[in-house]
Amino acid sequence: MSRLDAAAGSATALLARPGSEDSATAAALSAAGVRPHHRVALYADNSAAYLRVLLGLMHLSAGIVLIDRGRSARSAEHTAVQAGADWLIQDSGSLPDGPVPLLDLDTLTADHDAGPGRWDGRGNAPLGLDAWERRGDALITCSSGSTGEPKMIVRSGASVLANTRRSARRMGYRESDVLAPLLPFSHQYGFSLVLLAWMARCSLLLTPYRRLDRALRLLGEHGATAVDATPSTYRSMLRLLDRRPDLVRRTHPVRMWCVGGAPLDDRLALDFRTAMGAPLLDGYGTSELGNIALAAPEDPELCLPLDGVEVAVRDERGRDLPAGRPGEVWVRTPDVMSGYLPAGGGPPAPLEPGDYRTHDLGVLDGRGSLRVLGRMSALTRHGYTLYPAHLARKAEQCGRPVHVVPVEDERGGARLVYLVEDPGRGSSSAWHTRFAQVLEHYELPNQIVVMDSFPVTGKGKTDLPSLEERARREFDQGRRA
Repeated sequence: MSRLDAAAGSATALLARPGSEDSATAAALSAAGVRPHHRVALYADNSAAYLRVLLGLMHLSAGIVLIDRGRSARSAEHTAVQAGADWLIQDSGSLPDGPVPLLDLDTLTADHDAGPGRWDGRGNAPLGLDAWERRGDALITCSSGSTGEPKMIVRSGASVLANTRRSARRMGYRESDVLAPLLPFSHQYGFSLVLLAWMARCSLLLTPYRRLDRALRLLGEHGATAVDATPSTYRSMLRLLDRRPDLVRRTHPVRMWCVGGAPLDDRLALDFRTAMGAPLLDGYGTSELGNIALAAPEDPELCLPLDGVEVAVRDERGRDLPAGRPGEVWVRTPDVMSGYLPAGGGPPAPLEPGDYRTHDLGVLDGRGSLRVLGRMSALTRHGYTLYPAHLARKAEQCGRPVHVVPVEDERGGARLVYLVEDPGRGSSSAWHTRFAQVLEHYELPNQIVVMDSFPVTGKGKTDLPSLEERARREFDQGRRA
């Protein structure tokens, strides 16, 4: 039976074994006018009501459009229109009436919300996803826009659920597990964990993931066994634990610390193992393809492609590179998206058959383990082809997070600005000396910007556009000085 435990005043809830869903949610959606052939946009933060509505929509076989709650109201409305949504469900009343009819998240679940304490799931009916699985547009998400304008990604229910099954087999979730995503559910990573909890018939812990001190206490109180977060969140966690070592013992039930959403650097992996006595299990996936490669608890050092998924690393001409050589990651998977929604509406354009170019820079080792370094971009400097993401990973051997931004200078071609996250605010000259110990002379920075901390997006990822803007601004100021 599906049930929900909610702690009063804690902004958290425990969704236990979501193998069925309250039929009252689906009935409320239907009474509001939602039909199986509709697309419904969700613009809300993590909550018990969000989960009820999300699973209720899937039970109705409606298409789901996930919108980042961190977007402005105007952007959310534009995304809903672009996605062809018939309804837009919100949680705060911040959206004015517009071209897409609005529904209120809490109103849809109010009649069967027991509030603080235990929700007993009265009126439960088995959660059936057969019809949702047959939808060609079951899930629509928005790309990050890191390679241009954001795109609307369309995936079939069959591809989403097949990818979830592959992931569940790799990670070996148990019914006794309590999954604790420190992530928003409005993106591929967080959404996949909701489905994994449903498929594995285990429990899902909702936490105030932006308040790590409270989240860590709740991990122990509710016996969390599997935590998922981005590298930025884990860095913040280590800083918190350095000030509050008493919180470490609260995490003892955790058997899997999983990381994804951005590249995992060696320094973070080492620092985490030292502090927690456990490895970070790396994972790689994209909104277009779902999960691609995951490290399992029995082999924590190997981030291997999922069963049925093939990964290659290739050069700029599409030729396979030998182990250890960085290049572009290409993927062949049966879980590939249906396509991108065209700007003017209509069905997604069919994809060309064959391997999918991710535009990510990565490297395969001799065992087939994948390490993703960052986004694919190359520049030529002093006759050498350089990849900023690869340079950043090399520079991070000095012990701090680094981001490398190439800046075009009409007087001398590409210049490299290195941004360093260093709360101690070491000098630029000191960092240049340290970088010279791990980089070749042609890889060294033209300018170094030392920052207390990198900015973070609402998804918990490093805010790369803000860093790039800062790098260009600092470079322009330095050139005028």
